[in-house]
Amino acid sequence: MSRTSQPDVNAVVLSEAFFNEIVRPAIVSKAPWVFEQGAFGRFGYGSECLGLDDEISRDHHWGPQVDLLLPERVLEDLGPNAFQDVVAEFPSEFRGYPVKAGQGGAVGLAQESIESFLTRTIGRTDPPATSHDWLDIAEEDLIHITNGKVFCDDLGEFSHIRNVISNYYPDDVWKRRIAHWCRYASGMGLYAMRRAHARRNWPYAFTTFARTMKFTLELVHLLNRTYFSYDKWLFPLFCKLPKVAPEMRPLIEQAVEPGTSWPDRIALFEQAHDLVDRSLVEQNIIQPHPVFIRSETSGYRLLEHAYGELCRELPADLLAHVPLCDQKYFESFHVGFVADLSTAQWNECLNLSRSDTQ
Repeated sequence: MSRTSQPDVNAVVLSEAFFNEIVRPAIVSKAPWVFEQGAFGRFGYGSECLGLDDEISRDHHWGPQVDLLLPERVLEDLGPNAFQDVVAEFPSEFRGYPVKAGQGGAVGLAQESIESFLTRTIGRTDPPATSHDWLDIAEEDLIHITNGKVFCDDLGEFSHIRNVISNYYPDDVWKRRIAHWCRYASGMGLYAMRRAHARRNWPYAFTTFARTMKFTLELVHLLNRTYFSYDKWLFPLFCKLPKVAPEMRPLIEQAVEPGTSWPDRIALFEQAHDLVDRSLVEQNIIQPHPVFIRSETSGYRLLEHAYGELCRELPADLLAHVPLCDQKYFESFHVGFVADLSTAQWNECLNLSRSDTQ
């Protein structure tokens, strides 16, 4: 069957079939002991691990590919060519799709130590144990541990860490993050957007519009106790959430329409923040409160009311600990990954081809 006849195939489903039909028999034949030490699956970075890949996704790091995580000591003992005989048995194509190297650099079977994978995603080699541990991980990186699918993990070490993280934040951490996002969605977002409009500072208006959007959608994930992704996939995953999102989605879609005026955009996000506030009260995260009126100059800083209430209730050691909001661990990995590629290899990843004209 040709790849063009399978427009809806997902790489995780494809990779699981590749594992069962090709990878597993090859390892049984050449290195059966690996099943006692490794975790096989498709997880980590990429739209396919979120189940959101499409035909556009297929221009880089996409296709039948299995991730293999082994303890670092095992990989060091094996050396760099440990699976050469295994990979040599792989076909060049599987179900009409080329078997090629993924981000891990190996063709069909990307080997990495468990320690390395955890360090480049969540910045640590064990599951978070304290509130500070949890706050020191960017939320959009937690999803790289829990997404995708584990095909086989007899050792159970990686599955244990996945399970701990899948159980979601402790309540105090959850509320600390909600407080932070309320502050940013309102103070750094909606309030700033209104001020930008009042001053006719249009570049700043667009900046604050995008910021308001991002933090508001992330807040709705928090209210659903669901980890949000990095922003490329934020809205598609938001649309799947059961709480708040169904009522908020029409407001978001109207706000991004080119013909929507700036006053209307501001009003739409005020309505969106009303929905967030209502959910905060319904979930007993904050107490019921009077209806507030909008300020002529400051607008509707409703979610900062919630921020203030949460700040007064949270433990002092959490108040001083700002949640990490940046994918610093991924960047620490990625800069090294890129540095190890030649210019031609990196340009190929970027789909940059030489022009015949100068």
